[in-house]
Amino acid sequence: MQFYLNGYAPGDPDIIKEALPETVDVLIVGSGPAGALLAAQLSNFPSVSTRLVERRDGPLKVGQADGIACRTVEMFEAFGLAQKLIREAYWVNETVFWRPSKKDRTRIERTGRVQDTEDGLSEFPHLIVNQARLQQYLLDYMRMSPTRLEANYGLEFVTLKVEPEGEHPVVVTLRDVAKGSETTVRAKYVVGCDGARSGVRESIGAMPQGDFANHAWGVVDMLAVTDFPDIRLKAAIQSADEGNILLIPREGGYMVRLYVDLGDIDPNHREAIKDFTQEKVIATAQRVLHPYSLDVKRVVWFAVYQVGQRVTDRFDDVPADQARSRLPRVFIAGDACHTHSAKAGQGMNVSMQDAFNLGWKLASVLEGRAGPELLRTYNVERHAIAQRLIDFDKEWSKIMASPPRDPEHPELGGVDPQELQAYFVKSGRYTAGVATHYTPTTPLTAESTHQDLAKGFTIGMRFHSGPVVRLADAKPVQLGHAARADGAWRLYAFADAAGTRLRDLMAFLADSPDSPIRRFTPTGTDVDIDSVIDVRAVFQQGHLELEVEALPSILLPRKGCFGLIDYEKAFCPDLKHGPDIFDLRGIDRAQGAMVIVRPDQYVANVLPLDAHAGLAAYFGRFLLDRRPSPRP
Repeated sequence: MQFYLNGYAPGDPDIIKEALPETVDVLIVGSGPAGALLAAQLSNFPSVSTRLVERRDGPLKVGQADGIACRTVEMFEAFGLAQKLIREAYWVNETVFWRPSKKDRTRIERTGRVQDTEDGLSEFPHLIVNQARLQQYLLDYMRMSPTRLEANYGLEFVTLKVEPEGEHPVVVTLRDVAKGSETTVRAKYVVGCDGARSGVRESIGAMPQGDFANHAWGVVDMLAVTDFPDIRLKAAIQSADEGNILLIPREGGYMVRLYVDLGDIDPNHREAIKDFTQEKVIATAQRVLHPYSLDVKRVVWFAVYQVGQRVTDRFDDVPADQARSRLPRVFIAGDACHTHSAKAGQGMNVSMQDAFNLGWKLASVLEGRAGPELLRTYNVERHAIAQRLIDFDKEWSKIMASPPRDPEHPELGGVDPQELQAYFVKSGRYTAGVATHYTPTTPLTAESTHQDLAKGFTIGMRFHSGPVVRLADAKPVQLGHAARADGAWRLYAFADAAGTRLRDLMAFLADSPDSPIRRFTPTGTDVDIDSVIDVRAVFQQGHLELEVEALPSILLPRKGCFGLIDYEKAFCPDLKHGPDIFDLRGIDRAQGAMVIVRPDQYVANVLPLDAHAGLAAYFGRFLLDRRPSPRP
């Protein structure tokens, strides 16, 4: 953690003292996971004014979603919030599988036990924490941000229109829920994070596509006494005739969540779902768990829902036939874009990834780093990811809702318990949130021409962190944790064996007029050299073999109003604890490699260290030249 760059200030270093902007650049409707994360990200930019409005009268008190994928914890590290999540949450370490006993099918027995996420998949675990707590972390982060952003509660979205011209062309009508009065807000951009029944989505004419699976599930958070032995392990439980349960232990050591299979619903009588009371759902769970007992002492939260898989036809206000002629002004994210079952734990996680994808792009455009054409990439990238999620969820939900196959009557169909366990293991990367893969359909993702130089950093996938030692202070750290939610690109330069290519690259970046750092970083004493492209170097030698004073100047940049030196740009392999990051991530030791990482932590390009022109050309696709214009 770095602070005091522009002078000593007493008190909490997380609280950055900046004035709140007076105008609205971005209006966010809905303070759920997507809205809260987007607001938290934009709150880092003093020059970007953001307003977050929410229909409820205050923050969420009781959570709905609860699964936090490994990838989401990686993202939260960019906000400095990962350790808070890890400390409070339940860690999903293993999953057990139960099925009807072969001797007595009225009883269940354990048939399998697997590790929840494969070794090396992420430096962070799969977590369970109340959605309300997660959102509170983000709301607290906003309050301590440069903009001191606070959510405005009790304001309901009514409608919007986009005017053809004007600095703030999106005109939004909001209603005070308590008073009934209406007010108008103008914004440059609007983002609807207002859920499955999104009013923003309806206002832009976007249409959800898909259907309900006509299958109902009850979900109960409870405090209970039971003799079921795996009550503190995630469990997939199949009964012979009473349905299935997905059991999720909750944070705190005592509470547990049960997703209880309630069977099919007549599509012509969907109102029948109201007949599933809390008592009936608990009774079903007790029958599924036979011969074990379940004595429910208190219900913390209860709901019944139908599985539905739908994805909206577009995620912004530009119809497909106008995509080349119009620029987007209104966006949707989260459940407004895609709805699915809760079994794979993807809804909240993918929703926040929507927001993380959009947030840095909005900031880049509003701060003048990139042209507004960059915003077109949000719909292209996230719509494809949502469609893949729906396809996965359909298959996973079908398996979870299927009865176990009876060995005595295979003609009745059903799912073999071993098949369920095998599918769970196969889908592990998806449920961990690390399967997202952006393709070269936008200027942001390059072709895999030089992928062999860094085989472990797949272009289009998230930057997979690894252990290193920081040269200046010999501190073991994770390389990926250098990234913050600040909208900056990361350029990780892995040294070649001789070191000459790395030195030449550093000289090019520092001194050449074609350097993307010199071209795309605004000039001025108040702008740090790494505010747009943040360069980090990883050497092949151990930290005892190198001298800090011999580093290239760009790895010891002077920053802030006092010109203080940033010593946290150079790293070495962690040879004491290992493994060596060059081996771990398949870096070509002879040639080295440049790995370019987007502000949302996805690998955008891999290039040779001497591809100076290629590096400049890549950033030239979307970043704006900020060099002063020559005088006439």
